[in-house]
Order: sequence, then C-alpha cells, then structure tokens
Amino acid sequence: MVRAVVQRCSKGAVKVKDKVVGEIGTGFVVLLGVAVDDEGEDARYLADKIAHLRVFPDEEGKLNVSALDAGADILVVSQFTLLGDCRKGRRPSFTAAAGLAKAEELYGVFVDNLRDVGLKVATGVFGEHMLVEISNDGPVTLLLESRGAF
Repeated sequence: MVRAVVQRCSKGAVKVKDKVVGEIGTGFVVLLGVAVDDEGEDARYLADKIAHLRVFPDEEGKLNVSALDAGADILVVSQFTLLGDCRKGRRPSFTAAAGLAKAEELYGVFVDNLRDVGLKVATGVFGEHMLVEISNDGPVTLLLESRGAF
C-alpha cells in the first residue's frame, strides 16, 4: 500500500545541501512511502483521496473544504522509512519498501496526478537526504494508505 503522512500546514519547505528545492504556503506537506507490491492505481487512488480530503476550515470553522477547493499547495517528499516495520528487534526492517526504481516511478505518478487535477505541487529530490520544515497548522496530521488499516 502507498502510505502517506499528511500534515496541513501554513508553510512547508524542503532543502537539499542547504538549498531550498521546494516550498509552499498554506496546504499539505505529504510524506510518501511506496511499498514493494504497489501499482500505479495505488498512487492514483491516494493522490485523488488527498486532493479531495476535506480538512480545511469553511466559513464556520468546520473542517469541510478540500485542498482542491481551498486552492491549497502540496509539498510531496519521498520517505521510504514510512514502510519501516518495528515489530521485531530494535532496528526497523525496510523489506516492505519498494526498490528505488519502482518507488521513484510511483512517486512520479502520485505527483503527476495531483498536478493533473489542478493543484500546485512542489517536491523534494527523490533519494536525497533532505531537511523538511513543516509549520503544522491545527495541528492536523493524518495517516493514509491506498489499501489497509488507515
């Protein structure tokens, strides 16, 4: 299952080697992990779910407005560690995480699908060490999966 941690933010940025490579204002920072058995449909499903997720306040302050309707920005950062299995021992196992080529491909499918519905999307640099800055608004933090428990 493609797995995402979605944080509503007032701003977000990602740096690689002290250089800002992606930044947004109000919107979502999405930390995205791809599993070994994921397919394009998983990435498309989760992108659609996040684009239409109603967690922005309406005029009455209720969480009733989607990222799409709010004109929110999205910052997508690849994060294979979301697939870490910590049930045994003290060191996570990452055997559930997709290999580099597949993960990068499905990361691209996810980002492209968000852009295709009209969202402004910034990204980190796939496979690089990144410093992510998130000003979590609310705080609102959600765990989503294309298949599974969340």
